[in-house]
Formats: sequence, C-alpha cells, structure tokens
Amino acid sequence: MIKGIDVSDHQGSAYSTDGLDFVFVKATEGRSWINPKQHDQAAHGRKAGLVVGWYHFLWPGNIAAQARYFVDKCGSVEGDPLFVDWETTGSGTRASCAEKDQFIREVRKLRPGHRVGLYCNRDFWLNRDTTSFAGDALWIADYNGRPGHPGIEATWLFHQYTSSPLDTNVGAFADRAALRRWAGDPHSETEDAMPERSLYSTTEGHTQTARPGTWLTLTFDRIYQDGDWHTKKAEQTVLNGPASYVGGFAIRARGLAAGQEIQLRLGHNYRDSSGWHEGARMPIASPVHDAGDGHFTYTWQAHVGGSHDDRVVCQVLVPGGDDPAVIEWARAELLYWKG
Repeated sequence: MIKGIDVSDHQGSAYSTDGLDFVFVKATEGRSWINPKQHDQAAHGRKAGLVVGWYHFLWPGNIAAQARYFVDKCGSVEGDPLFVDWETTGSGTRASCAEKDQFIREVRKLRPGHRVGLYCNRDFWLNRDTTSFAGDALWIADYNGRPGHPGIEATWLFHQYTSSPLDTNVGAFADRAALRRWAGDPHSETEDAMPERSLYSTTEGHTQTARPGTWLTLTFDRIYQDGDWHTKKAEQTVLNGPASYVGGFAIRARGLAAGQEIQLRLGHNYRDSSGWHEGARMPIASPVHDAGDGHFTYTWQAHVGGSHDDRVVCQVLVPGGDDPAVIEWARAELLYWKG
C-alpha cells in the first residue's frame, strides 16, 4: 500500500509531502468554477516527486460540457490520472448514475491517454450506483478506521479513509513506481515485465462439497513448482498480494441436474489480529449445467493488496435446489505481476 492525500481550494499549496506518494487535486466544479490554487498545489506535489492526479466535482446536467471544461482547465500532463467526484452538491442535488457514467466516457474520449476513474463514498456506491461502472479505477471514501479495507466488495484502487486533518488515502500499489506504471507516466519503466505463474490443483480423491445456499471456498492440495507437480497441505490461497493478476479456476462438479445453475467467483481475503476476514468479492459467473461432464470455468483480472496478508481464493455456490454438488476436481491458474 502507498499513501496520498487529496486537496482542494480549502487547503494551501505548501502541504507536507512527508510519507506521501500521490496527491489528487480538485481542478473544477460544474461549468464555471476553477480551483485557484490547483496549479500551485500540483507543482508542489511534482517537486516532491509525487504522482499528481486531478478531479472534477460533478453537477447534474450538461455532462459533455462539464467534461470539456474539466480537461481544458485542469493542469494535467501525460501520466496524470483523472477522476469524477460524484456526491451531493452544495444545493442538495446530485448527478444521476447515468450522468456519472457519461462523464467518465466523455473524459476518456477527450483524453484517451489518461486513466479515468470514479470517486464516491460508500453510500453512493452501494445505494446510488446501479451500473458498477468506475472507469479505470474506483476511489472509494469510507471512514471506517481501517485503511485499505473499505466496506465494499468491489475491486478498488484508492481508499479515502479519513478527512482529519486532511483527506488521506491509501492506494493498492506496492510502491510509487507501480502507481506511475499504472497511470501511464512516460517517465516510468517502459519495458513490460513478464508475469509469474501461480498454478494449483487437487489430487484424485480430494473432493469438496458445495451445499445449497452456502459459498464454498475451495482448497487445493497440489502446486506446480520447478517444472513438476508437488503434493501439499490442502489450503485455500492461490495467490498472495500485492499483485495484479489475470486468470481464474476450473471445476468438475457432480450432482447437478440438467439446467441447474452453479455460481463461481474469486475473492480477496485479509488477515488481522482477530483472524481471516472476507474482503473484496469479484463479479459472479452463473453457468448452467447442460447435462455434459460438469466442467465449469471462471476468469477475471484484478489487483489484490498486500498490507494485511491479502490473498486470492476461489469460491463456488449452488444457489438453488436441495442437494449438494460434489467438486470432484479443481484447478486454479493465475498470471500475476507483483506490486
């Protein structure tokens, strides 16, 4: 995890940069307001080597014009991420979810070389959002006293966890260089890193039971290392953070009726002093048994943090019926980049 702050016209331009890796600066609001301190605030961050990003406070209506106003008035350069701030305005109004989505798409069209993401609080994400669209990054505000563990299941990249004395955030990156690479900074490393491989499976006879209505977290008792398979203690973890990954898992299930649904997903768990807890949950795949051999697969790509022994797990659910499904075989394979 890395640390950063966000600033607006309410803060000065000589904020402390000690221990920070990024600063996000409020640039504009609506179609007529500009932060008079934005350029000095950004310059102060750049001088300290911070990654600089920008955000626009969204009002309802005139979305395309607001997007144009934002990109024209903010001081962004290549490699600066851009965000829309979606919350209740000073007059008590708010842009709709559709308008939020439109703004992100408009900015992407106007600045195709930039990462474009969404800032909102936990209430907006859980109760106002209906599309789960956050562009390239979800920046979530949840003042829960647990930096890096907002109370949502969606994948996030930035967590604003307090507003005292400044809006303070953590980012799900191993270091500042990893953030620069993600943001597309032309001065970051340009050579693509080769991914590593995480490969787990189950041995013959290592069956697991998915009972109706209860998520089963799969365990694996074989690992592929040094060119060969090795038997190991059965465990749930298929990847430890911090890492960006792409991949998934496959299962062979017995006991499903033709036309019966089964659900699969990846999850991120984390550990603290009281033990393991559920963190983010990836979107669910819901294949239907076609009376074939019972093979089902799931793939996804995401980033798993590393501040609390974060790990990736594979989960299966039988959502209906009275009979359990027996998972006769399972295999997980992920390509990942550390950091």
